Amino acid sequence: MKHTYHIHGMTCQGCRKHVEETLSKAEGVSNVSVNLEEENATIEMKSHIPLEKFQDVLKNDGGTYSIHKLGEKPQTKEKKDLQPKGKGTGTFYCPMHCEGDKTYEEPGDCPVCGMDLVEEQNLSASTGDQWTCPMHPEIVKDEAGSCPKCGMDLVPKEPDLSAEEKTYKKLLKKFWIASAFTLPIFIIAMSEMLTNNPLYDLMDQKKWNWIQFALSIPVVFYATWMFFERAYKSIVTWNLNMFTLIGIGAGVAWLFSVFGMFFPNFFPEQFLSESGAVHVYFEAATVILTLVLLGQLLEARAHSKTNSAVKELLKLAPNKAVRVENGEEIEVSIDEIELGDILKVKPGDKIPVDGVITEGETSIDESMITGEPIPVNKSVDDKVNSGTINGNQSFLMKAEKVGSDTLLSQIIHMVNDASRSRAPIQNLADKVSGYFVPIVVIISVITFAVWAIWGPKPAYVYALVNAIAVLIIACPCALGLATPMSVMVGVGKGAQNGVLIKNAEALEKMDKVDTLIVDKTGTITEGKPTVETVGAFGNSYNEKEVLQYIVSLNTNSEHPLAEATVKYGKEILTDSETSELKSKDFSAVTGKGVEAKINGKNVALGNPKMMEHAKAEIKEEMQKEAKTYQKQGKTVSYLAIEKNVIGYVIIGDKIKETSGKAVKTLQDKGIDVIMLTGDNHDTAQAVASELNLADFKASMLPEDKLKEVEKLQNNGHVVAMAGDGINDAPALAKSDVGIAMGTGTDVAIESAMITLVEGNLHGIVKAKNLSHAVMKNIKQNLFFALVYNALGVPIAAGVLFPIFGILLSPMIAALAMSFSSVSVIGNALRLRSKEI
Repeated sequence: MKHTYHIHGMTCQGCRKHVEETLSKAEGVSNVSVNLEEENATIEMKSHIPLEKFQDVLKNDGGTYSIHKLGEKPQTKEKKDLQPKGKGTGTFYCPMHCEGDKTYEEPGDCPVCGMDLVEEQNLSASTGDQWTCPMHPEIVKDEAGSCPKCGMDLVPKEPDLSAEEKTYKKLLKKFWIASAFTLPIFIIAMSEMLTNNPLYDLMDQKKWNWIQFALSIPVVFYATWMFFERAYKSIVTWNLNMFTLIGIGAGVAWLFSVFGMFFPNFFPEQFLSESGAVHVYFEAATVILTLVLLGQLLEARAHSKTNSAVKELLKLAPNKAVRVENGEEIEVSIDEIELGDILKVKPGDKIPVDGVITEGETSIDESMITGEPIPVNKSVDDKVNSGTINGNQSFLMKAEKVGSDTLLSQIIHMVNDASRSRAPIQNLADKVSGYFVPIVVIISVITFAVWAIWGPKPAYVYALVNAIAVLIIACPCALGLATPMSVMVGVGKGAQNGVLIKNAEALEKMDKVDTLIVDKTGTITEGKPTVETVGAFGNSYNEKEVLQYIVSLNTNSEHPLAEATVKYGKEILTDSETSELKSKDFSAVTGKGVEAKINGKNVALGNPKMMEHAKAEIKEEMQKEAKTYQKQGKTVSYLAIEKNVIGYVIIGDKIKETSGKAVKTLQDKGIDVIMLTGDNHDTAQAVASELNLADFKASMLPEDKLKEVEKLQNNGHVVAMAGDGINDAPALAKSDVGIAMGTGTDVAIESAMITLVEGNLHGIVKAKNLSHAVMKNIKQNLFFALVYNALGVPIAAGVLFPIFGILLSPMIAALAMSFSSVSVIGNALRLRSKEI
């Protein structure tokens, strides 16, 4: 008997495995298979087992997961995750993504790997500058003045420290305390190497051991106690990690020393010194713990730099804006701005929200969002984005997007999501990490046994020291950090250059892309079509009447070509002429054109396929006349009334200045660039010739583009598709990497894995360079982490001793372990200076 149930609460492969093992323990269950992606469990049983029994099994296990019938909505339960105490201002997540996208509301450490959770940088509404009294900090005001209690002048309030900064300051304080107590322990221990130890003139070794013990207590039970807490938690939950090894290694050294002080007669002679005291390892335990603490401190500082790109973006958001009401200028907070508000932007000001210029003209520095250093000239009806910087002229704008809807907010949100995503290459590190800690513990035990049996005298001392060194030098965290650190820095670097990455998988796939499909309109061309001429066939209708019908049809359409014809019509026709004809039953035929009823007549406008759809024949002389324009790269749309083609409109769209250079650069990188367009063959031929494109296809419908992507993929190509329109969405979604122009439609952007803010092909060159740099960096990190552990563990075990007489002190092992993770993060940070 087999049943399938829905599992709620799983976030990672560890969860899946845990649920599988827990359900397998239920009486009567013969087999359990849990699928993380589909969030269900297929349970085989000898006879029917009530659902309630499985619910009880999971409940008794801690209640983190729930099971219910397929299609049944789970009841909301209070989370019993290992939530650390404290308060923070953002969302917190594990830098190693141990639990996938899972986040926490409070700072602390990851319940799986034990590392400090990282704070996600958010763009929240700001109330602007605040002022407080130096004598009465509870007094907070929005403007300068005097304190109502003591009369002192208020001073600007210092911003609250971020969770990162608080963690760093806390670790720094503990590090100095640990160092202050560890240093004298180290001096006392090292003095034993002197022939005539002057310290023994003051008191004997046994008493110095007690002093070392006393000095070690603040280090173990205050400054580094969190490591033992994390180690205990890792063993209880069986999420073995770096802190498991540190806790066991340093804990064994410290407990051995304490036990030796209290029960010296328990140990064999080889553990005893000349004075009869057991040789203690307080210096090893405290130095190891202090060095690990130093590593955590350096990691905390390095972590704060990995998301520096987001922090720089956050700085772009202004606190205040100037709203114009009834001719009066009023300074308001950003969170008070509403849609439709008219705002005044003065020279040098940051633009507060997304909107459109209603009065004036200026040049705007958009480099912080697009990565392009040259200011862009803007005038009436041009769009402007939050966070960009105005030039030397004032203008008025209308707010169109505020709060979380602005481009800046969306960029920050996308960067945060992408930074927490997992690249497929990380699966390698996950597989290794899953077996890493148990294997290291086994190697440590074997090391102890080998040295105890075959080692030189004192064999047990060598055995203990080398076993501890093996535990301490191993660093699974370096493996775990190798991929996410590079992804986080790379995604931020992309955002600063106008390349928005939806997830880490996009970066990995983009590096493998060998074929790029590009749309024409809005991708290769500017996407700002202009009407060049309107013509009529025959004597039934003149040019003005043709234009009337075209404007009446396109008034209901949002297509860029339609907007161009409506704008042109309003310039040529009078108000009465543009409002004279009314359409109804409007319909847009994707990839072909539009149709409606006007004055009771069936009217269609579009390409030749639209004419076929409307059963209207394009005569040979009409095709000949249109061909002249098409060979110049122009787009010709035909107008048909009651199945008769009566006119046409010629639309031009300039090729972007960056398109030619970008295509050449991509081709030099070995990428085949193919243009697929819904336009006619002659127009496509003209554009392809100008860009030196060897391969193009014209008259392509959305389904044709989709089939072309599938055909290339079936032939073994890794395909990227770049487009900006609704008709590109299916192909964008199907391609290995969908690339949307930020100037395009929301549908295209949602279907894509990469969005180019500026919307030109040069952004694809940036995306390709970025993906290659990130993947190279990840491979360097993985290589370093794997080689470090592959060499470090055997050396710590003593493989070099028989030949070279070299042994690795546990203290040196701790230093090497601490800097391994820092080295991985440091290598990832090199991406910040990479030119893409």
